[in-house]
Amino acid sequence: MHLCSFVGSLLLLLFISRIMDGSVANTDEILPPTIQKLMKGYNKYLRPFFGNGPVTVGMSLDIASIDTISEINMDYTATIFLRQRWTDERLCFDGNKSLSLDGRLVELLWVPDTFIVDSKKSFLHDITVENRLIRIFPNGTVLYALRITTTVACSMDLTKYPMDRQTCMLQLESWGYNVKDVVFYWTRGNQSVSGLDNLQLAQYTLEDHYTSESEAVYETGNYPKLIFHFKLKRSILYFILETYVPSSALVVLSWVSFWISQSSVPARICIGVTTVLTMTTLMMGARTSLPNANCFIKAIDVYLGICFSFIFGALIEYAVAHFCTLHQPNAANAYMYGQEMQEREDEMNGIVTSIGSHTLRARKREEMLSRMGSVSNPTPSESKEEINSSQPQSRCTKCMSTTRRIVRCLYCCKVENPHYIDNYSRLTFPLSFIFINLLYWTYYLYF
Repeated sequence: MHLCSFVGSLLLLLFISRIMDGSVANTDEILPPTIQKLMKGYNKYLRPFFGNGPVTVGMSLDIASIDTISEINMDYTATIFLRQRWTDERLCFDGNKSLSLDGRLVELLWVPDTFIVDSKKSFLHDITVENRLIRIFPNGTVLYALRITTTVACSMDLTKYPMDRQTCMLQLESWGYNVKDVVFYWTRGNQSVSGLDNLQLAQYTLEDHYTSESEAVYETGNYPKLIFHFKLKRSILYFILETYVPSSALVVLSWVSFWISQSSVPARICIGVTTVLTMTTLMMGARTSLPNANCFIKAIDVYLGICFSFIFGALIEYAVAHFCTLHQPNAANAYMYGQEMQEREDEMNGIVTSIGSHTLRARKREEMLSRMGSVSNPTPSESKEEINSSQPQSRCTKCMSTTRRIVRCLYCCKVENPHYIDNYSRLTFPLSFIFINLLYWTYYLYF
């Protein structure tokens, strides 16, 4: 049994090897004579100019689309056409026309091991076939083009959201060849990237773009790097219509309570509570498209916080006005209230006057004792008693004067007519809101 199974396995291996040899032979027969001559003795595992210096690879990009820019994931998704050019002296042939090959023949050639830095996920389009292009020129120059869709990380500063500007990058590096083996360069400088003029982005407008060349330093060596920078400016019109206008309208709606009578308690409370709850819902909705955990306060959060403060302040204003109305003395008791306050003030004045006169008598007595000291010297114990008795009286006078000032201040802060609170609020709230809006928009738009 074991011998039979061994013989069967051996026959299967011979059959597979025969098929593979036949497929290779068929491939050689399909290739035209020019390609067969180029491929003869060609080793795709060795780079061009192996042992004779680095191979230079020129690159260019065509941005087909930028589909999604996500603030939650802090990345963007783009579809690009990546074109790479290099010279392989082993592929030189006679003639004046280039050879365009099927993309599947790229497996027979050496190609750069270029990858996209910070790429989260990428794929090569393969409908109806793999979107790859190979073109060989008589001088050995190879053009290799790919169509790639990639999602790349982009670090964003959302402090001024939605009035922010973001700078994202697309970085290309060599995976295994360092700068001694491969050198990257942009074929036409800043003009190497095209297709940006035709882009239509949902929330952004493209302000500027430029290219740069650098080296990536790792523990295994220095590797060539090409960087494409593009600056995006967010369009604020959507947020003005979606967030800023509704929140400002809620603030204005909360001011309607200032023109409603203070006796209409249900009406004013209903307006205040409704605007507060609506503003809370608006604040929660504005954060659905933003990262949940972040360490910075965004501009839209500041504005919504200002609007919420004004709405909540309008509700508190009615609570204060209603409280003052309940504790305001009526007209029948106004005279008695004034008399009581006058008596309290007179009583306070009398206490202070009596204490002051008592202190004055103590001082005169001390002066008389000092004059009589020339006739009969008083004992030290008597002098100390007089001084000690005068000190508590002076302290008591200071305490009473301070108390009197505090009472006067409290009396001045008392609202004579609670209806004046609404009158003041009708002017104070709008002017304050306009002033804060000027500061807000000036700071976030110009600084």
